Amino acid sequence: MKVMTALFGPTGAAERAAELREAGAAGVFTFEGPFDVFTPLVLASSVKGLDVMSNVAIALPRNPVQLAHQANDLQLLAEGRFILGLGTQVRAQVEKRYGVAFDRPVERMKEMVGALRAIFATWNDGERLDFRGEYYRHTLMTPTFVPGPNPYGPPPIYLGALGPRLTRATAEVADGLLVMPFGSKRFLHEVTMPAVREGLSRAGRREQDLAVVPEIIVSAGQDHTSTRMLLAFYGSTPAYKPVLDAHGWGDLQPELNAMSKQGRWQEMATLIDDEMLHTIAACGTPAEIADHISDRVAGVSDRICLYQPGPIDVTTLAEIVDALG
Repeated sequence: MKVMTALFGPTGAAERAAELREAGAAGVFTFEGPFDVFTPLVLASSVKGLDVMSNVAIALPRNPVQLAHQANDLQLLAEGRFILGLGTQVRAQVEKRYGVAFDRPVERMKEMVGALRAIFATWNDGERLDFRGEYYRHTLMTPTFVPGPNPYGPPPIYLGALGPRLTRATAEVADGLLVMPFGSKRFLHEVTMPAVREGLSRAGRREQDLAVVPEIIVSAGQDHTSTRMLLAFYGSTPAYKPVLDAHGWGDLQPELNAMSKQGRWQEMATLIDDEMLHTIAACGTPAEIADHISDRVAGVSDRICLYQPGPIDVTTLAEIVDALG
């Protein structure tokens, strides 16, 4: 099992990445949080033998040409070990935090992937840039702005998805699917994977054409307070209600949402009971965490992302990696 885990911020990113690699991590990823998603990866790319991935860069506020340059540079720095992970985020964040449109996000994301592929083809194969979509139009790429062929080829494009429409679209156009961390074994096998197979069938693709990478929330030790808070935050978001619905917990989502608007974050965490905690997150000792992960992703993937509220202890990471085998 190949294990990727998170980098938190740019300070000391290279040193931290090296520690994680020594502990057995196959790669590191960043997310769009309080720091820029790409900067830590620039630093971590110097660590040999370590994959680096944005997980995820929010796509809709960005322009395909801008993203293509950032991804191409990281692919060069990482010597072919970079994965461009993109996501849509949710309407409130995109419209109110980024201040851009969120209409038809699935269609926009599919077109974003098409635009990126057209730009990469221009740079790597010398094709004339002539991408004309509903949301993006790229018809000019003069030599001044062409980096030339990347010796490692264009980076693969993975999309983060939870809902069936975006999951199907990901299976149609992307190189990989990043399964959102707020999930469960039941949701993965009964909702996500059927949507993946449908999308692959629509596009005439094979299962080996798409990497499926489950992301799993990990809570090591005995104190799971911060993890309960994380689950409450996710659970308050309408986009994640289908995961709760799959287990008969859907009525909790509007309650958590109302409490979040009142700033009752600590109280929200108390509504995440033990059954919900252990269904969505891998908790306990490294061996217990490994057992949860192995059971959850069996038959789906040999690569996973560990997602945690804060930096994972390198000794704990090493024990999890060893237990996963």
